[in-house]
Amino acid sequence: QVQLVESGGGSVQPGGSLRLSCAASPLALDYFSIAWFRQAPGKEREGVSCSNSGDGSLHYTDSVKGRFTISRDNAKNTVHLQMNSLEPEDTGVYYCAAGTFNYYCSGYVPTDYNYWGQGTQVTVSS
Repeated sequence: QVQLVESGGGSVQPGGSLRLSCAASPLALDYFSIAWFRQAPGKEREGVSCSNSGDGSLHYTDSVKGRFTISRDNAKNTVHLQMNSLEPEDTGVYYCAAGTFNYYCSGYVPTDYNYWGQGTQVTVSS
């Protein structure tokens, strides 16, 4: 059974950092496009960042550009999201998702993704 497991969430003050990880089994993540989505209370799920499997391109939604970095560790079958300069607006449940499609992932279409993790909570508050 395919599993994506997120970790690394927590509570931090504004300006702090967190590193989220998404470990997959038995998927080989290098064949998949991977995205991080988040959902804040009372809001719709939104795409935050993604990594295309085909050309290796990386994408970020405007609100996190320059602060978040997505990376892959194919040897460990893990994807990370380094989040710096966190803001209260970054609060939410963060999900990783894996999908196979042959176009850019920057559209962040949830139905493109076949597999989802259970989510990890990120809270940014003073």
